[in-house]
Amino acid sequence: MAKPKNVIEATRENWIANTFPEWGTWLNEEIEHSLVPEKNFKIWWLANNGIWLKTHEDTNILVDLWNGTGKRTHGDGLMKKRHQMQRMSGVAKLQPNLRLQPFVIDPYAMKDIDALFVTHIHSDHLDINTAAAVLQNSTPDTKFIGPQAVVDIWHSWGVPEERTIVVHPGDEIQVKSVTVKALEAFDRTALLTVNQDQTIKGSMPQDMNEIAVNYLFKTSGGNLYHAADSHMSNMFAKHGNENDVDVEIINYGENPRGITDKVTSFDVLRSAEDLKTKVVIPVHYDIWSNFDADPQEIIKIWQMKKDILNYQFHPFVWKVGGSYTYPQDKERTQYHYDRGFSDVFSLENDVPFPSFL
Repeated sequence: MAKPKNVIEATRENWIANTFPEWGTWLNEEIEHSLVPEKNFKIWWLANNGIWLKTHEDTNILVDLWNGTGKRTHGDGLMKKRHQMQRMSGVAKLQPNLRLQPFVIDPYAMKDIDALFVTHIHSDHLDINTAAAVLQNSTPDTKFIGPQAVVDIWHSWGVPEERTIVVHPGDEIQVKSVTVKALEAFDRTALLTVNQDQTIKGSMPQDMNEIAVNYLFKTSGGNLYHAADSHMSNMFAKHGNENDVDVEIINYGENPRGITDKVTSFDVLRSAEDLKTKVVIPVHYDIWSNFDADPQEIIKIWQMKKDILNYQFHPFVWKVGGSYTYPQDKERTQYHYDRGFSDVFSLENDVPFPSFL
């Protein structure tokens, strides 16, 4: 849709078409044109827990991309009946979870995706527009991979059964150059996510392995552990004993009073130590207004404890839309967007006189 030339042509529909996604295809183009160094892998943060993984061999894997929004109206001011947060802590007031981040990638312009992986059933990870875009812009070889409940939802949306693969902890899937291992998830909030008409007090919980998994992506450049929305668990140490982890991605956030949904700054470090990772990257703190948190807290606590506890890892503070290349960026602890102007004075500047600026 063409941009308006006057106030008559400027309409709400025109504004939306010319504004969203806010980054247009900038990041799509960057990912497509990026060449990953040999014995490295590269990841981009797509907001929330969304990750694009690209390898030296040009394998492209998408994980948990969410293209939705949080609250957009106050409505009646009440929480959806038997929402998982209401089950958790008996709240009645509406959760003020507004989306904070722009849309940094155009899902319908995505190309060359070899597989879409989803970790669990929550709608900010399992997204219908992501599924539609991948289905429309991929070949029959592109697979949709997740736990049983995720695959069931894909089927209900119209994703062909032959395009889907169900995984359980311990399963391994080969996606071109990447071996992906499903591992146990520790997302107790997901266990509280059931049908609205179901009462779960006094009942056995769901089988976590059917609704959520963590993933280990094994590449020629190193291994990426995606912990999704897992809470802190002693089992991270078991995963660290049984697998080689180079980079960990884990949810983090400032939990509201009486709510335990995100991992705290202390447990980000505990999980990294348990997994024996070399780098830990917090995510998810960026997206929800009511869980907004400052990852510099993780850096400060790590600095306090790293020598006392002999930490063999360090945190990396990312920014949405930014990339991280491992092991090329292994020593970095902070991301900054490309500042541009690398070609300053490559052309003759045009100012009234040399000392003008």
